[in-house]
Amino acid sequence: MVRFPKVGQAAGMVLVRRRFLLSLRDRYGPTFVLEVPPFGKTLVISDPTRLKQLFTASPEIAGTPQPNLSRMLGSGSIFGLDGEPHRQRRKLLVPPFHGKRMQAYAGLIEEEFRKEADTWPLGREFATLTPFMRITLNVILRAVFGAGGAEFEELREKLPLFVTYGSRMAVVPFKERSIGPWNPWRKLREHRAAYDAIVQRLIDRARSEPGDDILSMMLQSRYEDGAPMSDAHVRDELLTLLAAGHETTATTLAWAVERLTRHPAALHALVDDLDQGGTDLLAATILEIQRSRPVVLNTARKVLADGLTIDGFNVPKGWTVLAGIDLVQNDPEAFPHPERFDPNRFVGVKPATYAWIPFGGGTRRCVGAAFANLEMTVVLRALLRDFELRTTYAPGERWHSRGVAYAPHQGGRVVLHRRDKRQEPAEGARMEVRA
Repeated sequence: MVRFPKVGQAAGMVLVRRRFLLSLRDRYGPTFVLEVPPFGKTLVISDPTRLKQLFTASPEIAGTPQPNLSRMLGSGSIFGLDGEPHRQRRKLLVPPFHGKRMQAYAGLIEEEFRKEADTWPLGREFATLTPFMRITLNVILRAVFGAGGAEFEELREKLPLFVTYGSRMAVVPFKERSIGPWNPWRKLREHRAAYDAIVQRLIDRARSEPGDDILSMMLQSRYEDGAPMSDAHVRDELLTLLAAGHETTATTLAWAVERLTRHPAALHALVDDLDQGGTDLLAATILEIQRSRPVVLNTARKVLADGLTIDGFNVPKGWTVLAGIDLVQNDPEAFPHPERFDPNRFVGVKPATYAWIPFGGGTRRCVGAAFANLEMTVVLRALLRDFELRTTYAPGERWHSRGVAYAPHQGGRVVLHRRDKRQEPAEGARMEVRA
């Protein structure tokens, strides 16, 4: 049990979460107990063996904690569901992100990258996070809704504001209430009402004129009893896809630029390999970026019933168990010399299931993991094919909390130059997407 006032623990988790948890891990080891409002007694674990015990537990025993992102995304989103309702919803959401449809998205991603890259300043430093946000937002909007239109433009304008504000409110450790004359939750509800109005028009249109986009697939999907998803739940799930489907991927891409420009040997080896049509080193680099700079620091489960045992300890009903993503991925027992940025550690090596967990684990592992990796693969390959990244001796950018996600403090700044000749992958080379 951490001997520290509750208010101090809450402040540490909200204001300096990464440094706070790392310092506690260094002091208490890979397992310790916090008491943080509103979750109460919280067991923090960061050992692969203990993480496996958590992620393989029945969802009836270890469910989703409350409050969570459903405060922003809606109670009908996958974040707000537990047990059998969660299993059935997940079954409906998996098809759009697997199989042949995945390769069909590659051309869309490449197109959005080219449109954005044509606007980038050459020979002058700029932050890449915002441009990457535009790319990934446009990609997920087109994948979800198909063709553009007035609603598409409205969402492109309003969603970034909603996601940024909602991400910050999602980590506030207090129930929805006013703070004196100020009620921060009112603004969140206003953002949500504007989103609902736009998306309902798109739902009505897709129902009368179905296409091959994700929205149409969602409207046509049926639960095991033959019932469709309600419009309210469709709106919640679409917001989940739009919010989670662009910010985290764009942030990882900004971290990729930040890491590669500070590691010239890794950058040059990757460019040479891509020019020769290689794919394995790019896949390994993406894995290493996600290991060393996870965008989300932890995931959690709420103990709903007796029966959860972590390393011989029977976790009481009502406790929260926090899985330290950043903690385990920077543990020298799991990854030797974790402070080193070394993509070669993953060349020809599959990451350990319960040590490399940037997408979470178990039944609540991110549904869009394969889609995110496809985006990162296509964008990084195109970036390094078309541009030369100027390396730097500047210190690494600090971690900056955007609420849920952690981004480079300066936005992944870089100086780019067009390459003299665009290098296309060697004939016969095939892009491999790894979840």
